[in-house]
Amino acid sequence: MIAGENQANSKVQDTLRITILQTADIHGQLDSHPELFWENERIVFKERGGLSTTKTLFDQERAKNPNRTIIIDGGDLIQGSGYAALSNGAIFPEIIRKMNYDYWEVVYGKESMLDVLNAYGTPVIAQNMYHEQGGKRLFPPYWIKEIEGIKLGFIGINDPDVSLRQNPIFSEGMTFSGLDENTEKLIDELKNKKNVAVLFLVTHMGIFKQVELANNEMAKNVDYILGNDTHERVRKPIEGKYAKVTEPGAFGSFVGKLNLYFVNGKLVKDDYELMDVDPEKYAADTEIQELVDKAKAPYKEHLETVIGYTNTPMFRYLTVENPTDNFITDAARWKTGADIAISNGFRFGNPIVPVNGKPAPITRANLWNLIPVNEKIKTGKATGKQIKAWLEREMHNTFAQNPTERFGGWLVRFSGMEVDFSSRAPRGQRANSVRVKGQEIQDDEYYTISACVRPGDPLDNLCRIPNVKDVEVKDYTIHDVLEEYLKLKSPISPKLDGRAYSDYLGPYSFSTVPRTDYKFQ
Repeated sequence: MIAGENQANSKVQDTLRITILQTADIHGQLDSHPELFWENERIVFKERGGLSTTKTLFDQERAKNPNRTIIIDGGDLIQGSGYAALSNGAIFPEIIRKMNYDYWEVVYGKESMLDVLNAYGTPVIAQNMYHEQGGKRLFPPYWIKEIEGIKLGFIGINDPDVSLRQNPIFSEGMTFSGLDENTEKLIDELKNKKNVAVLFLVTHMGIFKQVELANNEMAKNVDYILGNDTHERVRKPIEGKYAKVTEPGAFGSFVGKLNLYFVNGKLVKDDYELMDVDPEKYAADTEIQELVDKAKAPYKEHLETVIGYTNTPMFRYLTVENPTDNFITDAARWKTGADIAISNGFRFGNPIVPVNGKPAPITRANLWNLIPVNEKIKTGKATGKQIKAWLEREMHNTFAQNPTERFGGWLVRFSGMEVDFSSRAPRGQRANSVRVKGQEIQDDEYYTISACVRPGDPLDNLCRIPNVKDVEVKDYTIHDVLEEYLKLKSPISPKLDGRAYSDYLGPYSFSTVPRTDYKFQ
């Protein structure tokens, strides 16, 4: 009996558990909010998130594994809400310093980004971001943390397509490199020269490219890819040929928890859990909540003003079409009189959900959550041929079977146009039917289009449609339009109406990750 106890104690002493907690794509969300779940083939909503709630979860997890818990974030923290936008992200450093994160971000322009991140007081890493002048890195490329003799290495990699996907002005003064020989050399250096026991790539490239990377020989010395960007809720790590991939949702609604178990310095097993940040389970941390309230105070009266109501739930998440963007594009087409209104396939915004049969209020804060860049409306004319070519490019960006050719993962949104398409068809052959004003679109006919200005784009470019004619920048912004629309038409009842449809995907497609069994839940 005593011998057995000694053997058990020896085994416990030889096993070391290290915990990695990961958040991603919080997008400026300070408070708890409705979150969408897909359960039993239907949509349900639950209250989740909040930085003060997250802090309590962090503290409880640290207490379970003291001095052996690392907390990281994979980016897109300081942009995506009205409070973030109106403060240029400046509300966050004081809060984040109390939460001990490891961050990198790209938004609000280079100087604002550097000011905010340097104020965090925590390591910031990015291997592939450079000053345009001089070519020096903006941040250190990696971070090594040693715990009881075990070295863990983290390499930060941002999306090299940032300048194409985001407003070009955001990346002025910066350049981005792709996954190249410098990445390979750094991986080799950390694993074989710095002798890290476990190597993580903290990537902000989207689930498709992250899974592809896990199967690429470049990752042969990588153990885990802690993914970010596409807001996917990976509940079981996706196993590539060389590395495992995680991604912990978005908006502060979830925390990824990876436990690593070591025996004699060697990793012998792991386990993973996607934890819900549930306010009913984790009481708000008083200190963080006070800081959040203080940060919100200068903007709260303006942002929490109710500007309208909705009778039906408003949400995004769906790959093909969603009620929120139907509302936004319908309003833009109503205001401009354009034949077609376009909105980017934004991944922003928490659901707005009526309760007990009563219309749900819509505030200015909600508008900022949905469209965190409030730009002026731009209109112009394009031929049917231009529009069809653009649609084919956008569909390829969303549904390409080669993950390296994907951008984002959600189809562009529109009003005034009906598109039936085959998502798995070859490039350039996906559109089965494109109808405007109830008629099949004509190659040589001109159609008026409205979209938002993307600062840094050429004047004749509308939402990635080049060479548009008769371009006019309006004197009102998209938020102005939505407030005016709500004032006249509230309560609204946006819903799915089939304006974009793929028979293969159906109306409730949440994710399309090729060659995996991943499902959004």
